[in-house]
Amino acid sequence: MQLKIKDNVYEVVIKRKLKNKNTYLRVKEDLKIYVTTNTFITNKEIEKTILKNKDFIIKMIEKMTNKVKKEEDFYYLGKKYDIIRTSSEKIVLGNEKVFINKEMSPTEIDKWYKKQASQLFQQRLDFCYQNFTQKIPYPQLTIRKMTTRWGVCNTRKKKVTLNLELMKKPLNYLDYVIIHELSHLIHPNHSKQFWSLVEENCKDYKQIRKLMKEE
Repeated sequence: MQLKIKDNVYEVVIKRKLKNKNTYLRVKEDLKIYVTTNTFITNKEIEKTILKNKDFIIKMIEKMTNKVKKEEDFYYLGKKYDIIRTSSEKIVLGNEKVFINKEMSPTEIDKWYKKQASQLFQQRLDFCYQNFTQKIPYPQLTIRKMTTRWGVCNTRKKKVTLNLELMKKPLNYLDYVIIHELSHLIHPNHSKQFWSLVEENCKDYKQIRKLMKEE
């Protein structure tokens, strides 16, 4: 099913469920309108519902369009790559360009980042831990995408969580965040003693923090 909204034609994907009492509308990264509704709702009724909520749909489309545009640039360890969409199933990094399958969504790209991060973050954690100036327990590592923090340390569980977005930043950013979280295993606060320990293990931490805040 296709529907014209504001001079543009959008594909409408309908999923009917017997248990659904209401009709739900959303727009995904492929800019298709997804409708989840009751089994007995007709296409004509769906069309009326979409047009009735046209302003809401347009806002969702604009939001997703902006999100997709952000994916035009690709960052890996601080270096920017231009995206070239291909038929290849794998992501391949060149000197200045990255080759990505034309059907691959941002979510799938994040899965690729996480696969790279699982190896690199572990290596850098091992390196920082082995060179840490004080004796600390070896922490469990988890990786997830976060919007407000670069890292988190659970001192009770001895667990360090690193933001997947660090894969897009220079390597020294990653090392600083790891050292920051390892330091919390000694000082579970941001006291003067905490920052002294951070500096002991990362001499240029102030400069790195300043750059991270400016981005």
